[in-house]
Amino acid sequence: MLDSNQSQTNITVGLQYQGLLGIVMFSILTSVPCCVFLFINGTMLFTLRSKHVFRETSRYILLYNLLFADTVQMAHSQLMYILAVCRLRLTYPVCGFLIMIANISNNISPLTLVLMSLERYVAVCYPLRHATIITTRNTEAAITVVWGFSSLHIFAQVLLLSNFPFEDPQSLQMKDFCGKESMLLDPISDYYNKAFTCFLFVSAGVTVTCNYIGVMITARSASTDKDSARKSRNTLLLHLVQLGLSLSSTIHNPLLVAVSKVLDRIVIVRIQIVLYVCIIILPRCLSSFIYGIRDQTIRPVLVYHLCFQWRRSPLL
Repeated sequence: MLDSNQSQTNITVGLQYQGLLGIVMFSILTSVPCCVFLFINGTMLFTLRSKHVFRETSRYILLYNLLFADTVQMAHSQLMYILAVCRLRLTYPVCGFLIMIANISNNISPLTLVLMSLERYVAVCYPLRHATIITTRNTEAAITVVWGFSSLHIFAQVLLLSNFPFEDPQSLQMKDFCGKESMLLDPISDYYNKAFTCFLFVSAGVTVTCNYIGVMITARSASTDKDSARKSRNTLLLHLVQLGLSLSSTIHNPLLVAVSKVLDRIVIVRIQIVLYVCIIILPRCLSSFIYGIRDQTIRPVLVYHLCFQWRRSPLL
């Protein structure tokens, strides 16, 4: 899975040819959208913890987990961007810790989308058993499994990294900016990372697609709640879009490498800025927009908090 940190490193390397004005301008273009989206996501997270119904409903618990992972990833990307702009080179242990955080949050998002699609599938296909199967306890257990699976992946990466010969303290100092590719010191680590990425997205895509097909088939039944089935079908379709946006980030660097062979460096830097905002940052805030606008329960509470109306509202 592509780490946005490396793309930010490439941006910074290009910016050094444009002087201080260019650095300031492009830093604003990337930092302002990220800060706005962080504010929206943070407000959404607060909203999901502000009412009992959000804390005790499975789909809102899953949504909170998804938003938390996306928010961590956005904050992490912005931190790495600032480090790259300041041209700070970290040690391998510090960089490795930061990359571990990014990898975990990257893995949590598609896996949580799978859980959310399964919840919608059960709600439509097995409505009478939904309350029994999709309980708060089962949802929390599923989230724990997701975090455990992601942690095992990180543990495997650490084991592969331990094969690299760090002979003395000076070898711990990185010679390049911190990024995911900088931590793939062993070819085996690179192969493992690509294999895991393919397995994760193929499995998630197949699962969500099968759930979508199942909901469509069930929706044709005369005994099915047509309105509920339609909403669930649209939600699963949005999950597929979110998976697609996450997958598109994996071709970000290869695409830029291909473009760099035919375009000028300044143009490439501008393309990187656009791709970073549209592919890396914007998808991380997509869930807040989707559920904040579509969900009739979340919308009034989210608007209330976004507008800073601190006096007690009758909606609460």
